[in-house]
Amino acid sequence: MDIETRMEWIKKGPTEELLTENRIKEFLSTGEKMKHYIGFEVSGLVHLGTGLVSGKKIAQLQKAGIETEVFIADWHAWINNKLGGDFKSINEAAGYFKDALWISIKVMGGDPSKTKFVLGSDLYHNNDDYWKTVMDISKNLTVSRVKRAITIAGRAEGESVNFAQLIYPAMQVADIFAQSIHLPHGGMDQRKAHVIAIDVADKIKFNQLKIKGEVVKPAAIHQSLIMGLQKPPIYPVPEDKIKDVIKSMKMSKSKPKTAVFIHDKPEQIKAKLKSAFCPAKDVSYNPVLNWVEHLAEFPFKVERSEKFGGTVEYEKFDDLKSDFRAGKLHPADLKNAAANYLIKLLEPVRKHFSSGEAKRNKDIMEAAVRKAYS
Repeated sequence: MDIETRMEWIKKGPTEELLTENRIKEFLSTGEKMKHYIGFEVSGLVHLGTGLVSGKKIAQLQKAGIETEVFIADWHAWINNKLGGDFKSINEAAGYFKDALWISIKVMGGDPSKTKFVLGSDLYHNNDDYWKTVMDISKNLTVSRVKRAITIAGRAEGESVNFAQLIYPAMQVADIFAQSIHLPHGGMDQRKAHVIAIDVADKIKFNQLKIKGEVVKPAAIHQSLIMGLQKPPIYPVPEDKIKDVIKSMKMSKSKPKTAVFIHDKPEQIKAKLKSAFCPAKDVSYNPVLNWVEHLAEFPFKVERSEKFGGTVEYEKFDDLKSDFRAGKLHPADLKNAAANYLIKLLEPVRKHFSSGEAKRNKDIMEAAVRKAYS
């Protein structure tokens, strides 16, 4: 496969940003195997943004000939007080996250057997070089920069944090170098960590990233964050604020009525989409349109009665978007189509979690969530 074809897969949506395209092309031109990773805190049930959007990008990267990895960040979840900050609960629930990402990759067209799954505890155990790398990175950061980077943990810049949370950014960056990762991957909210990795790459002495013996800086890939289904606090959203509002209104497991989880039942999916915010003709801030753009494969079918124009099949997203903007596609029809598409897409996920070890792991996570948050 030539470099341009590989780059097409890397740049395909849900990719929003590459740091940088030229650096990735340089890596590909060396003939070295590129290593990717994306990390997830063990924090609760997996929704579409975590599972399907990430699974879609992993599938695309596999098609580009890149080695893919899912990093189960149990220590980061502990530091960040997920599942009540109970390390035992976090560790026990880690198996669910592996199951969830495994099946998400599969339903989005990838091969989960070709993805490496790494638990943070396993990487850190008896690994002096990892902790030396954490210290090495920390020596190249100011406290003020660490405080600015704390947003990668879902904390607001300037928010009061404990000392352990200040270690979080250096650990996340060390995860990259300790595993010789060329292409760290995450949502746009992870950008600050990846920029730190790029900045310190030629300053650290432990676990340097090298290609053919030469120290190199990693690249980074950032995917779009999909929106929660709720109405924003201010609507219409001012044009210059849309990106910020979308970021603040991203899908969140803490708002279950505005998120679809990968193993939701069909009736739950239908109910959530039915009540979703989906303003007619608005294509600049529309959660349902956002979901179709980032999750659906085209052609995309919208079934409706002849009274309302009959069934239509859109060959590409721009055609659907154009009809919606013109009022030729009603919000109710778009919601129904999105719900039907997701119900069918997620059927293998529901089956996966209906029995055996996957079901036991899901039960463990649900019990951990109830214990932590009820």
